Amino acid sequence: MTYLDVSPMIIALRTSPSDFEMKRGWLHHFPSRHEFKFDREGNVRLHAYCNCAMLSVRREQGRELWETFQMWHASYWRPVEINREFASHFRKPNAVQRLLRRLIASIRRPVLRRLEDRPATPMVPAE
Repeated sequence: MTYLDVSPMIIALRTSPSDFEMKRGWLHHFPSRHEFKFDREGNVRLHAYCNCAMLSVRREQGRELWETFQMWHASYWRPVEINREFASHFRKPNAVQRLLRRLIASIRRPVLRRLEDRPATPMVPAE
């Protein structure tokens, strides 16, 4: 049986990690528009708009691809996700969010003032 040689993809994952992205559990390669899905055992499924998907991946090469994918995910993709999430915390809020924040602040300010105006309760040593 003839198999698909995925060594160019393994090299690309190592040398051009930004050419790939995860989307809904699929690994997307932008330049080729190929999509890859790995199962729990490391088997790979390929979706392509060309004949590349006609051949299956040899088990040994599939394992090497799986290991390379795991390294890519940990060293490249996960930091990208974390940085995107961090940046989202500082985006300008939309109109509804700004309105809700103003409303919450208008409630919170008087409550905090009342708490500040209270006399401090004296500390009594325990017996």
